[in-house]
Amino acid sequence: MTTTPARPTGWSPARQRQALDLAARYRHGETVRELATATGLSRTTILNRLRMVDTPMRTAQQTRELRQGPDRAHLANQLRTAYRSGSTVAVLADRHSLSARTVRRLLREAGTVLRSSAETRRLTRAGQDAERQRQLDELRRWYEAGVSVPALAAVHECSPSTVYRLLHRAGTTLRPRGRTITGPASAPP
Repeated sequence: MTTTPARPTGWSPARQRQALDLAARYRHGETVRELATATGLSRTTILNRLRMVDTPMRTAQQTRELRQGPDRAHLANQLRTAYRSGSTVAVLADRHSLSARTVRRLLREAGTVLRSSAETRRLTRAGQDAERQRQLDELRRWYEAGVSVPALAAVHECSPSTVYRLLHRAGTTLRPRGRTITGPASAPP
């Protein structure tokens, strides 16, 4: 038979029921933060209610162990794969709606050695350079297919002089100004 703890002085039966409900949810794995979000109560109030009904508190490590399971392991492996292929912690955190700290923790749990800040900056810069080169190549293909510079400027929301500069950077042989190739060249090849 389960005994109900003695109600502290001044506690209404409704408040005691709420404290017991919070304690049951906490024992089943919800965190204090999750309980606060779900109930609208402050974290301090949640902690006070849990203490009043003598709820044994968990450490952060115990909470993680309680939550370990195939879903968490699957997420950690997904993050590891993306991280190893060049994604940054910040990108992964944003993509999965997690904090950067949680992403780092999951990566470590999956056996990933985290990159240094300098390595991340180099990787990010290399990715940006590759994307920039891809854009230059695409601009060049459109231009060589006969799309006019003003049309390219309109599509890319920049000035014609910027398009000329980018085409020059891409190594494009430019047509004389004012001359476009006739025919259906409104789409890239």
